[in-house]
Amino acid sequence: MKYKKIVTVVVDSFGIGQAKDAKDFNDEGADTFGHILAYRPNLKIDHLYQLGLGNLNPAAENKQSLGLAFKMNEASCSKDTMTGHWEMMGIKTTKPFKTFTEHGFPEALIKELEEKTGHEFIGNKSASGTEILKEMAMEEIESKGHKLILYTSADSVLQICGHEEVTGLDELYRCCKIAREITMKPEYKVGRVIARPYVGTNPENFTRTSNRHDYALSPSSATVLDCLKDNGYSVYGIGKISDIFNGQGICRSTHSTSSVEGMQQTIEQMQEDFTGLLFTNLVDFDAKWGHRRNVEGYANELESFDVLLGQCMEQMDEDTLLIVTADHGNDPTYSGTDHTRECVPCLMYAKNLKTCKQINDANSFGTIGATILENFGLEKPADLIGQSVLKELN
Repeated sequence: MKYKKIVTVVVDSFGIGQAKDAKDFNDEGADTFGHILAYRPNLKIDHLYQLGLGNLNPAAENKQSLGLAFKMNEASCSKDTMTGHWEMMGIKTTKPFKTFTEHGFPEALIKELEEKTGHEFIGNKSASGTEILKEMAMEEIESKGHKLILYTSADSVLQICGHEEVTGLDELYRCCKIAREITMKPEYKVGRVIARPYVGTNPENFTRTSNRHDYALSPSSATVLDCLKDNGYSVYGIGKISDIFNGQGICRSTHSTSSVEGMQQTIEQMQEDFTGLLFTNLVDFDAKWGHRRNVEGYANELESFDVLLGQCMEQMDEDTLLIVTADHGNDPTYSGTDHTRECVPCLMYAKNLKTCKQINDANSFGTIGATILENFGLEKPADLIGQSVLKELN
């Protein structure tokens, strides 16, 4: 065992340039990092640059002085949160989850959901989460919570909105659990059902809260997380990690109200005495800035993250390996509101590394999981993908 603790931080949606197959996803020219840099050339992310991020995009400067840096290409057939995280932990998804972007959900599904929940569902279309609140939330409020907003996106999701003070969180979660049961049928099988609570009194101040909850499918097979847990290693999830894996392979989960809090929790829990993996997802980059095509907000969030990254690096001990990566792209300057098919960074750092370097691109996100398994002396199951780069960490 080379490192006692591995801390993996997912900067959700931080792509670094179009993937080789971007054309297949209608994402040619997408470049989350590059276009943020074009908007703010003096982006203050010194610690990310130290770890080699600047090497990985032609728009950035090479300022690497620490660690190992490389690009990762996604092998799975999608560009969403679940497939990205599952691939990091060894699963290659070859069949896309069902989407209902063009016409909304079938009438039969909506009818069954209404009968089982006692609510009427409005919306049933692909929409921006913030825009549909402006359009329809007053109707929910005026119905005293009898009507609930239901919508989808280009991702494989069924999302239900509920006002925290009108509908209430418990009732919203109950309806989402019923929706998850219904959408386990093959003809409706979406990747996630998401509870989207909000507050406010009018279209000008409706705001989604941090009490979101995801009801995801379980991974299609055992993952690296299961291998670790089954062999007595700790697996701690921060943010929506547990939701993404439906709790499978997770020993302990911590909810975050923001990406800033998620990093603060990571720094705090990193100090604990454990042997295993601390796995963090920082969702604000994607949910608040990428989908909303807010390049300024994304840039600001990156700068805030970089400050906390510096604190994390400073407080690491000799037995810890830090991995900073992403699960897909979401270019805040691109057309539409969907994720973008991009390469993602993989930055690895430990205090005992004697050299800093960039290595060849990885052909899957599974490199991360394979490296974790080799570090703890565990054999990678034959059905999981990824090649370890542990030998490069010297």
